[in-house]
Amino acid sequence: MFYLIPTFVCSVASASEASEVTLGTVLPVWSVIPFAGLLLSIAIIPMVFEHWWHDNKHQLLVAVAWSTPVLGYMLYLMATNDHGLADSAGHALNHAFAEYISFIGLLASLYIISGGILLRGDLRAKPLTNLTFLAVGGVLANVIGTTGASMLLIRPILRTNSERKHTWHIPLFFIFVVSNVGGALTPIGDPPLFLGYLRGVPFWWTLTNLWHIWIPTMVLILGIFYALDSYQYRREDEATITYDMSLMEPMAFEGKINFLLLAGVVGSVLFLSPVQGVHDFREYYVREIAMGLLAGGSLLLTSSSLRQRNQFNYGPILEVGALFIGIFVAMIPATALLETYGSELGLTEAWHYFWATGGLSAFLDNAPTYVTFAAVACNADLACVSANDLAPLALGEGAPMLVAISLGSVLLGAGSYIGNGPNFMVRAIAENSGYKMPSFFGYCGYAMLFLLPVYILITMIYLV
Repeated sequence: MFYLIPTFVCSVASASEASEVTLGTVLPVWSVIPFAGLLLSIAIIPMVFEHWWHDNKHQLLVAVAWSTPVLGYMLYLMATNDHGLADSAGHALNHAFAEYISFIGLLASLYIISGGILLRGDLRAKPLTNLTFLAVGGVLANVIGTTGASMLLIRPILRTNSERKHTWHIPLFFIFVVSNVGGALTPIGDPPLFLGYLRGVPFWWTLTNLWHIWIPTMVLILGIFYALDSYQYRREDEATITYDMSLMEPMAFEGKINFLLLAGVVGSVLFLSPVQGVHDFREYYVREIAMGLLAGGSLLLTSSSLRQRNQFNYGPILEVGALFIGIFVAMIPATALLETYGSELGLTEAWHYFWATGGLSAFLDNAPTYVTFAAVACNADLACVSANDLAPLALGEGAPMLVAISLGSVLLGAGSYIGNGPNFMVRAIAENSGYKMPSFFGYCGYAMLFLLPVYILITMIYLV
């Protein structure tokens, strides 16, 4: 992956003048500085000013501060006399805000509705119990999305293990499996796969083409978790185990009406997709409006006492909303430069696309990264005329490249807290529940330690 960085910079600096002026051809390399600054702020500020950072207003302030230079520059380009450049800048800005609205609309509706489902009870916190939680969550992520599955199961697994002392690894592997890797089989599972579906990839293509890689990946990660959790469980003293057993209570659901509302969100994703080329507000955002109404219905139909017992609050989704509005704007230059010069990176093999897409998905948000590298693969495939129609790529000789892009965007979304929306929410919920979560860089270190060997093995077996 790391060989791509100098290659990319040199490509941008020395590329010949494009025949058509696009945003990527006029943006200098240093225009990615605000995005890099925002990522560093997310990583460093919580370690230095922890109490100050956990105020959502301060998180929004940091996001706005770093994204404002990019926003201002885009507005400046829109005001130029070059209509082609102005249109490109306007389109990029409009696209960033539209994707943000779709992104936060889906995550917020799933978060609010799943927060109205109380999985009551307290199981014995054995390794097999925790393994079952993760395995079920990984499968469920393909039905109600990684966000829905994460919000449904994170509190029960944390509550089940609250009596144990050695549990630092549990929310980490929950993010790995339920919030990311699990959702690789359907467009509902993860946002990048949904964007591929909107661009012509058949709905069942991911299941048909990824299941044989998804299963060993899940088995390996779950195996590592089970071994680690078994070791940590043996470290617990007898008094802790006895106390945990004394609080056992059978599992039971409350707020079951919210399952129907979750089904409504899935239906909105499937049947209320925006029409390509239509920019009318009512047409474009009909899906988001429907999801908003479903979330509102959940608030009306679910008692406040149930949500209180579920420890539901808006802090995690507000944190995601505050930070990602800055991320979506600040990453415009990085995305534009990749779209323009990505074909010069020398990506010719499936494993190239896996690690290029995956490496950037961990820090660029995996949805736009998927689209960018799908466009690069499309440009290299003669059958794929436009990145807006990926069906020829998915069904033709370029299918191995799209498999690699799909896997990279989903699997390596677990590489950092900002790789996928649920990562932030799970971290916030775990911290509110008394779990000590690692710093930004600490999390990245754990992800490399536990996931990198699995992904290298998967690459060698399936992608080389």
